[in-house]
Amino acid sequence: MRLPQCEIFYPTTTQEILFISGGRPPSREFFVEVASGRKIFCIDKGIELCEACEVIPNVLIGDFDSANQSAVKWARAKNIPVEKYPADKDFTDTQLALSRAAEIFGEHVAILTGCFGGRVDHLYSTIFSCAAANQKIFLADECEIIFYLRGGESATINFFKKPLAVSLLPMTSTCAGVSTKNLHWELNGATLTQNFPNATSNRIDADKIFISLERGTLAIYFCFDE
Repeated sequence: MRLPQCEIFYPTTTQEILFISGGRPPSREFFVEVASGRKIFCIDKGIELCEACEVIPNVLIGDFDSANQSAVKWARAKNIPVEKYPADKDFTDTQLALSRAAEIFGEHVAILTGCFGGRVDHLYSTIFSCAAANQKIFLADECEIIFYLRGGESATINFFKKPLAVSLLPMTSTCAGVSTKNLHWELNGATLTQNFPNATSNRIDADKIFISLERGTLAIYFCFDE
């Protein structure tokens, strides 16, 4: 998986789909770069950035309670398939989009941008929904990146831009056998717990790091700009 700030090496499928949500919008430069060559699944208010950048998504989905209606009209004028759902539903727009993308496009790696900032409850729902999903998901913009390791997985990350901080955040009650290389404070078979998340604000000592996990689900978080 290649993003503007880094390249992440661990097993993924070849098809990559970019989801643009309605939280803090990524910079236009970031969005245009990550959109290039990828299918785009637009979620509600994310259509505003698509219109601003003249990026044509493959699908637009949402209840459209927050999107500018002129941007929705632009999408319809471009003959973009639009799926409108009621505001009163059991799933968030992001959860619905991830489910529909799997139905439409099959197995894929998801890159979710426009997901940071805004309300804490929305971000909480997104982070844990992505952790529980049975697929590879990356949350990313020019300021922050999150991806997940599940038990038995490892990843090597090459940085083009060094992050200000690296944090390891347990998504399950316990993450066992956590090991790292080239972090300032290294871990060797450590156990991290969700109720005491102390592996935060680490630093990297090289342009490449390695992280592995034996059991649990672990979110890897990079901060590039506060």
